[in-house]
Formats: sequence, structure tokens, C-alpha cells
Amino acid sequence: MGAIRTPREKWLEAGLRALVAGGPEAVRIEALAQSLGVTKGGFYGYFRNRDALLAEMLDLWEREVAESVIEEIERGGGDARERLDRLFGLVAAASEGPVRGVTADIAIRDWARRDPAVAERLRRVDNRRADYLRSLFSSFCPDEDEVEIRCLIAMSVRVGNHFNAADHGGRSRAEVMELLRQRLLA
Repeated sequence: MGAIRTPREKWLEAGLRALVAGGPEAVRIEALAQSLGVTKGGFYGYFRNRDALLAEMLDLWEREVAESVIEEIERGGGDARERLDRLFGLVAAASEGPVRGVTADIAIRDWARRDPAVAERLRRVDNRRADYLRSLFSSFCPDEDEVEIRCLIAMSVRVGNHFNAADHGGRSRAEVMELLRQRLLA
């Protein structure tokens, strides 16, 4: 009986965790193998080299944070407010996962500041997210300016909330986020 191979997805998730921890420079084959408790030989069964791994990490991230999320929300049906409510809940629940988590989003945004190809991919993902939000908000909000404002707020809170250390006037962060959710769906 042969040895069980470490699945490709585990290498990609380990790569994304390394990216979050130390940027693209931290995504090293030997270090990933060590974190997975395997030899680096298994890596080459899936990837030609480190650049191929980095590209597939971005592919996975793009697919999971845009198309997969949208498909999941759409499968649930309902009107636009119900879909937005599910979307906000899904995004909040995935706050720290290796692929959909906000820390992966932030690490990719940081990487995009130094790499034009990553910046272009980030722009594509953000545009896809914004287009989806526009389609939902515009179904019950006829003012185009209001739709754009709601999209900007929703997207900014996704990333910016991670960096906000402010107190909220006697309210918890969860209470304020719930108020925001209610206002965005109004």
C-alpha cells in the first residue's frame, strides 16, 4: 500500500496561511512541507515551482471569495434583502478561514501594493463583489448614489473592521455591526 499524498488543497491553504503570516516571501516550499508534516517531494507532484503555487493560491482565493460565495448565496434563493442578509452572515462567519478569511484578503491587498499582476486580480475580485452588491442593493434602493454608498460601506467594513480598535460608546462591536447590517438592509 502506497503512502497517502497530502492533498493539493492542503498545500494551497498552507501557502495562504504563510502569506497571511509573512507575505509572499514567507511562502516557501520547505517551510510549507514542514508545517504540513510532510516532505517537499509531494509538492512537486502538484506544482511545477513556487510561482505555480502562488498563482494557484490566487486562483483559489479568487474563486472562493467571489464566484463560490455568490453561487452559495444565490442557491438559497429569496429576495435581495434575504440574499444580502445571508451574504453578510456568511462573510462574518468566514472571518478567519485560510481562504475566505479577512486576514487572507488583507494579505493579498498588501501583496497587491507591490505586484501589479496581483493588484489587477484584486481589482477584478473587488469589481465582481461590488457588481454583485449593486445588483442586490439596486433591487430595493432606486437611488444609484445610495446603492454605491451602500456598496462602498459594505466592502470597506469587510476589510476595515479588522483594523478598527475604537470603542463604540458602550456598545459591543457585534451590536454596532448588527445595527449596520440593519441599516444596509433598510
